[in-house]
Amino acid sequence: MFRVWGVLAGVVVLLVFGAGSAAAFDPVTEATNFSKTLERQATYLDPPVQLLLRRVSLQNGLAATAAQARDPEREFVSDLCWNGVDGCAGDPRLYDWKSKDYGLVEPVLFTARNGATLSGHVWATRSGPAQRPGVVITNGSVQADEQMYWYAAQALAKAGYVVLTFDPQGQGQSDTLGEGADAGEGTPSQTDGRPFFDGTVDALDFFLSTRARPYEPRPSCASGTSHAAKQDRRVAAGLDTGYNPFASLVDASRIGLAGHSYGAAGVSYVAQWDPRVKAVVAWDNLGEPAASGVAGPDGASLGEGSCVDASQRTTPPITKPGLGISADYGLPATPNLSQPDPDGKSAASHAYTAAGVDSGELIIRGGSHLDFSYIPNPAFGASLRGPDLAAWYTTAWFDKYVKGDASADARLLSDRWRSDPLGAAVDPRHDPNDLSFYYHSRLAIHRADGSAVGCEDLRDGCPALTSDDGAGSAPYSYIKTDTSPDR
Repeated sequence: MFRVWGVLAGVVVLLVFGAGSAAAFDPVTEATNFSKTLERQATYLDPPVQLLLRRVSLQNGLAATAAQARDPEREFVSDLCWNGVDGCAGDPRLYDWKSKDYGLVEPVLFTARNGATLSGHVWATRSGPAQRPGVVITNGSVQADEQMYWYAAQALAKAGYVVLTFDPQGQGQSDTLGEGADAGEGTPSQTDGRPFFDGTVDALDFFLSTRARPYEPRPSCASGTSHAAKQDRRVAAGLDTGYNPFASLVDASRIGLAGHSYGAAGVSYVAQWDPRVKAVVAWDNLGEPAASGVAGPDGASLGEGSCVDASQRTTPPITKPGLGISADYGLPATPNLSQPDPDGKSAASHAYTAAGVDSGELIIRGGSHLDFSYIPNPAFGASLRGPDLAAWYTTAWFDKYVKGDASADARLLSDRWRSDPLGAAVDPRHDPNDLSFYYHSRLAIHRADGSAVGCEDLRDGCPALTSDDGAGSAPYSYIKTDTSPDR
């Protein structure tokens, strides 16, 4: 905290005495806005939540050690968040989801195309229709295990989806290396990139597997080797999962992808490349699909795209609706030194619009790159309402473009995030508008009746926005949604 405020003080001094290059930029306002990255810590530093985090961390550490001992063929202890302790635990309030009768969840293990064992969970509810749409969520990189995205997975499950969360290779409890000749494929994942591109396809293959069509990994990218024998052997030994345990609930014709950071780059590509996917939501941030040199959240090159075979490493056209959700600050979160480009976060969304495809880009005021991954550690600053806003719009986007629910229009065009009492309560200036004043938040979509809606600055408001979104007057909370009884 002291380091953050020291940076802020330096920014104020720099800009007060070096003003003139950005006359409209107010360093005091910037300091106040940047302080919002300290909001989330008030939740997990609350003593009861800290006690819960200690209990969850102990349970996670013991379970991870036991899992490695039971299954020595796996090797995940060199991953940063292998034991799910403390800052790797995610939101500790979301554990015991099944035992507390909030919903259904089953752990899964399956073999990636390069022979690495991937770890994950599948989420659903008892209540709901017999056939439901599905969503696969791909993590970000480094300190980004699947627990950090359970808030969104559980919210989607409560909204009537079957959801797969998984750790890409080198993350959480998935293997660090592949097998045999492919041991080096996808390593290190932060520079190789394939665990977030090919890994998303592998996870989607597993998600759509059934008892009649068990999961078999595709041939590896580097050598063309099949690691199906490893998958079959481990299934027979009761180690790997043969197929999606909730396969009977999944409507394979209605599938969405969501991802964060490097995972956002992966799903932005795969959603357009893979004919099984209907829509995508990218958390910091939506990218234009490219076969190689895929652009990441700040325009940086994030490596190679899908590597099924050379003929398929092509740039697909934009045909699937894509929503980007970003935040005022990146990684690491650093204060602005001048007025940002108001459209600096929405280039990909504008490219979707130019292609005639529905899109949007929403920017969380005072949020950071870590608003989308719940890290309960003060060193990783994030806003309080960022994950709630992300869960709301992610669900609404998939409701419209994956589920085909006409009522989703009202939720996407809701006015609630411009007048959010929970956001105002923690904001230094009690501003109830959770959308950035630096960057334009936009929606360019077609309603269910075919009429076009274009709003290029949701913070200021547009005639299409509505206060009647069908969700009641209470502020949205992913915690209340996720921990409601499964009826």
